[in-house]
Amino acid sequence: MSRLIHLNGPPGIGKSTLARRFVDAHPGVLNADVDVLRTLVGGWQGEFDRAGALIRPAALAMIEAYLRSGNDVVFPQMLIDPAELARFEQAATNAGAQFVERVLMDTATASVARFHLRGLAEPEEPWHDHVRTIVAAQGGDAILAHNHAALERLLLERPDAVVVNSTAGEVEQTYRMLVETLD
Repeated sequence: MSRLIHLNGPPGIGKSTLARRFVDAHPGVLNADVDVLRTLVGGWQGEFDRAGALIRPAALAMIEAYLRSGNDVVFPQMLIDPAELARFEQAATNAGAQFVERVLMDTATASVARFHLRGLAEPEEPWHDHVRTIVAAQGGDAILAHNHAALERLLLERPDAVVVNSTAGEVEQTYRMLVETLD
């Protein structure tokens, strides 16, 4: 049975890094990184939110089709809205696939600090500056802390979600723990 492996967690926690690492080690697995897909929409730099809204239905369709082919999909994306999360879970169900939730977490304080360090240890992704601008406009560190708390509340409603502790600078250890939870 194919799996939709949702890597949830705060921004800067390592979701995209671990997703790339996972697909590199697992041939045939699709990395459905919505942030990467967003950059395929013309004008995404000027209309970042709109590009995300446009690409999300396409991502859902692509994920469902890929799962139907019998292959796994890894989906690194912070989702704190239960209704949005349900849309992706439904895509897995529609494809006859298993929905697997892994939530990468660190403390709230460490998560905020990691957001600000994002892109410094590895090549910067083109959307990082846009996300920084959006976060700053929405309240900066306060919105990051709010989203972290929202993820903690969401975990209370998602008994099948497995938390994977993600410590700054410990990519190898975090990756090993993630893979162990998937075996």
